[in-house]
Amino acid sequence: MEDNEKVLLFEKMPIPRAIAKLAIPTILSSLVMVIYNLADTYFVGMINDPIQNAAVTLAYPVLLAFNAVNNLFGVGTSSMMSRALGRKDYETVKRSSAFGFYCSLICGILFSMMCTVFKDPLLTVLGADDITRAATDSYMLWTVTCGAAPSILNVVMAYIVRSEGDSLHASMGTMSGCFLNMILDPIFILPWGFNMGAAGAGLATFLSNCFACGYFFVLMYVKRKNTFISIHPRKFGFQRFVVMGICAVGVPASIQNLLNVTGTTILNNFTSVYGADAVAAMGIAQKINMVPFQIALGFSQGVMPLISYNYASGNHRRMKDTILFAIRLMLPAMAAVSAGYYIGAGGLIRLFMDHDEIIAYGTRFLRAFCLAQPLIYMDFLAVGVFQALGLGRNALMFAIMRKIILEIPALFILNALFPLYGLAYAQPLAELVLAAAAVVMLRRIFKKNQGGTAGRPSLPTED
Repeated sequence: MEDNEKVLLFEKMPIPRAIAKLAIPTILSSLVMVIYNLADTYFVGMINDPIQNAAVTLAYPVLLAFNAVNNLFGVGTSSMMSRALGRKDYETVKRSSAFGFYCSLICGILFSMMCTVFKDPLLTVLGADDITRAATDSYMLWTVTCGAAPSILNVVMAYIVRSEGDSLHASMGTMSGCFLNMILDPIFILPWGFNMGAAGAGLATFLSNCFACGYFFVLMYVKRKNTFISIHPRKFGFQRFVVMGICAVGVPASIQNLLNVTGTTILNNFTSVYGADAVAAMGIAQKINMVPFQIALGFSQGVMPLISYNYASGNHRRMKDTILFAIRLMLPAMAAVSAGYYIGAGGLIRLFMDHDEIIAYGTRFLRAFCLAQPLIYMDFLAVGVFQALGLGRNALMFAIMRKIILEIPALFILNALFPLYGLAYAQPLAELVLAAAAVVMLRRIFKKNQGGTAGRPSLPTED
């Protein structure tokens, strides 16, 4: 039976209202996730021990690698489900959701086992030395060895729930874990509590992700008669159409994330040469910069179901208007945030650690990072459109351009020309090129999909 509420949202509701309903909960969820990541940095910073703060920074690429699985089975499944909803193919929706759920659970368990077996070489690759190794290991015990599966599963389930247009519950599930993490952080980290330092931050993260998973299990049980989502084992299988549809979007998105991990690991290895203070400052600047970063990402993810649905249903005009509205709304906002960050960089760093050398490092790092904020929004929106339309290879092309062709070579060159401080300018330079490419690619999509509400979707070839 057709869900009239979903049809109203995707087909009839004015675009600003539809985007608000889909994107605002996603942005709030992303912001809460950033705040909860900042909470780790903030409360560990209250110990005033650069080694503990460096441990959280050095382990970050492994936590970022979780997103490779999240993107594979979260972004891929969500795109497949939204397009199937647009075609009114509800059996594919059920089989896609079951495939994404069980594959993400299996991969989370395998991820945990592999990182535990190869722990020692992994710590070396991350840039941990004799000073920071023990603290980094203790943080990863909870976040990776114990926490990989629930961390991955709760994000993938949020994507699955959001694909039906239920952004509110998707965000509430994610935020429930984030709020619990912020409550537990000071209890486990600080001397007046369990005094566990970085390990306490890891334990709080593990428990909060388990709680978020519980929220989604309860939600799916309560809504089982009013949803096309299914995690029943009988719906899990390897039907070629479902696997290929999910992987066409998910694999490029996953590779994109692995390239992000590679870039972050290289950045941390370059920074670690300059000592724990530089590593801690780089980590704080990155976490602060994650706030507008996640707003841009959350908005692009929030509008994806609306774009996917209207593309699949043939309503190209509504799809185009959705994308243009998103650009007009967010681009000036991101530019204003960037200006505010540049002016207030020193004060923002001081909030997390009142350490003169770290503030000096961090201020310069943050001022460089924030230059990319308006540019990265165009990149994220373009990639979100590619994923929504099933153009996985286009998204992969952007990822390769960002990291392999632009950002990683820029890290080597800028560090050689401007030691340490040049590292933070690699991302703005890469995003400047990608923003221009995003405009060109979006114009191609608009040209190929002109018209109103009928006809077979037409896309540019993925050369």
